Amino acid sequence: MPREFTPVVYMITDKPGGRLYIGSTTDLIRRIWEHKTGAVPGYSRRYGLKQLVWYELHGSMEEAAMRERRMKKWNREWKVNRINEMNPDWRDLYHDLL
Repeated sequence: MPREFTPVVYMITDKPGGRLYIGSTTDLIRRIWEHKTGAVPGYSRRYGLKQLVWYELHGSMEEAAMRERRMKKWNREWKVNRINEMNPDWRDLYHDLL
């Protein structure tokens, strides 16, 4: 049975309270695997951001992309608050998806 593709906005980090990266995708498991293995060059690979600490499902990719763009403009405190609401221990949520 094919895996369902759901638009998602997500945040990854290198450690609790560390650097943050916000992205969006329709295949969260694949995308986080790419971050974890360093398969794609860029900010997350350069700084070792591999832990999924927050995500939010959306009804369309357009909606998810718009949310990602808005969140990237937020100050750090707002982003940290969002993570703390869902995942106060900053646990890596990737394995929960598998």
